[in-house]
Amino acid sequence: MAEVRVLNEHDVRRLLPMAECIDLMADALAALARGEVYNPLRFVLRPPGEDGLMGLMPAHRGGGAPLWSLKTLTIFPGNSARGLDSHQGFVALFDGETGTPRAILNAGAITAVRTAAVSGVATRLLARDDTRTLAILGTGTQARSHLEAMRAVRQFEHVLVWSASGRSLEGAESVATAEEAAREADVICTVTAAADPVVRREWLKPGAHVNAVGSSLPTARELDSQTVADAELFVDRRESALNEAGDFLLAQREGVVGAEHIRGEIGELLVGAAAGRRSPDSITVFKSLGLAVEDLAAAEHVVARAVAQNVGTVVSL
Repeated sequence: MAEVRVLNEHDVRRLLPMAECIDLMADALAALARGEVYNPLRFVLRPPGEDGLMGLMPAHRGGGAPLWSLKTLTIFPGNSARGLDSHQGFVALFDGETGTPRAILNAGAITAVRTAAVSGVATRLLARDDTRTLAILGTGTQARSHLEAMRAVRQFEHVLVWSASGRSLEGAESVATAEEAAREADVICTVTAAADPVVRREWLKPGAHVNAVGSSLPTARELDSQTVADAELFVDRRESALNEAGDFLLAQREGVVGAEHIRGEIGELLVGAAAGRRSPDSITVFKSLGLAVEDLAAAEHVVARAVAQNVGTVVSL
């Protein structure tokens, strides 16, 4: 009979501080670039006529400390209007030698923190050092997490926010249009549920860095094709981008970019296998899709701290 530790949203958020998670994500992406972890494409179930979807994201780490993980996640875009996180589900960890379940963790909290933390890694690597203005497009869970992550890696004098819903974001100045926010920004985080572009190339000033986070479907995008074409484009993983990233795939379908346009993975930058920003005036884009190895690393860290502090509920399964 397996003893399984169950950790709720409060537990996860307390045990996974953003600054720690940024360093964890850097290590996880570097390990992926070195081939130390296995991260297959996620499986997405989207029944006809349904607004929601379910994603299954498995990962495996071998070596001296083997571990399996599986995130089961539902995404319901309408949840924000209900006061709920759009991401609902859990991350399960399994012993690497026996396959025995070890832990079940709230997935919404892990996703909120690790996604923004990866954008923090990308921003630390790609954004100019002299950034002064941050723009966040969107006001949901990821907007709040990204504000925290961006402040952990750069110092901003101004933070602007725009949302199609008109909602505000604590710690940011609301503006009337996405264009107004983007034109002022040195760093832009797009964390919307938009299917069509909310950022256009002519709005971006020289040297801007964009974290494109909201779209994870091949049919939806937040950036127009010209932004993608003119940018130095970096991704969390090439295979994922070539199969799932609407921001890239729709630009590719229009004939303005090809697979070779992807300059590198964030993990490749970390291990020195790819070069970053070429000039101060370059526009850099990090297209984030989210990877199961990020969930594995974050969940393992949370569970280790939970065991040390005797946090959570242990049940027999």
